[in-house]
Amino acid sequence: MANLRIVNLTKRFSEVLAVDNLSLEVADGEFVTLLGPSGCGKTTTLRTIAGFCYPDEGEIFFGDKIMNNISPNKRNTAMCFQSYALFPHMSVWNNISFGLKMQKISQQEQKERVLKVMGMLGIEGLEKRKPGELSGGQQQRVALARAIVTEPQVLLFDEPLSNLDAKLRVQVRVEIREMQKRLGITTIYVTHDQDEALAISDRIVVMNRGHIEQLGDPYTIYRNPETSFVAGFIGLANIYEGTIVSRDGSRYTVEAPFGKVVIVSDGQKIPEASKTVKFVWRPEDMKIYTPGAPNRVKGKILQAVFMGNISDIFMDVQGNKMRAQTDESRKLVAGEVMEFSIPEDAFSILRR
Repeated sequence: MANLRIVNLTKRFSEVLAVDNLSLEVADGEFVTLLGPSGCGKTTTLRTIAGFCYPDEGEIFFGDKIMNNISPNKRNTAMCFQSYALFPHMSVWNNISFGLKMQKISQQEQKERVLKVMGMLGIEGLEKRKPGELSGGQQQRVALARAIVTEPQVLLFDEPLSNLDAKLRVQVRVEIREMQKRLGITTIYVTHDQDEALAISDRIVVMNRGHIEQLGDPYTIYRNPETSFVAGFIGLANIYEGTIVSRDGSRYTVEAPFGKVVIVSDGQKIPEASKTVKFVWRPEDMKIYTPGAPNRVKGKILQAVFMGNISDIFMDVQGNKMRAQTDESRKLVAGEVMEFSIPEDAFSILRR
């Protein structure tokens, strides 16, 4: 296995700046996800690591070895694609063993390795089938087996679960993570699915317009977003800007468009010179109001969407749109007035 370093990576396609001076270090055995919307540069970054395209500026290192001019077949990486990229005319066995044949591995070792990965991924008994005879989940497992059987230094995933239904996506992502932990392969995973990234990553790189918006573990990315983009892209968010009325250490009273709120900022200090602050909180942090609770908010329900375990509520609060989620068991209807409170420590302060 290997640690991976990307240093000041820049990649352009004609006038389009796809990746903009990106630097990233991935530890040996770490699972890092590149997350962002279409066109943010995540797949270009992945393809540059794989050697399918070359950087205009910057360097890529596996350990201490610079990889810029090394062809893809000599980088000791393996890649799982969105389309699976299985050979349709080959059996499952021949698809999985293809890379080993190219490496001129002995027949006996090929057999041992293929049997091992098929057992690991639960696809024994499919050896003679062709890809067209498999379900989507089975095809994805075969593609994964083909990738890991060569024992790569770095494992790369490009939106590998996009073609699976929702339930199967959850199942296969759990299998991918368990397999990666067991083998300890350094892994870079590209997705636009926030839930997927939160569920499987050691760290998440949130990308936007070719650069890194925020890098951190899933909990930090979700609970303490640094920018409006990250807050709005990952999960649901109420984002507002207000005027600072008073400060007391890490406790701020802010005049927001919907009324005054008290924000307790854990480690996110607002510069003394600042008169305004942009802040965010998650809809699930809003609680049904009880007497004495902080940050009371009263609003009229515009729409209430029943989602089984919760209701997703869209409200009007003094002319401002706000979203809340509650496990209130009764049926909620448009036009009803509800009162919520927001815990003082539920807020995150945004840099921009």
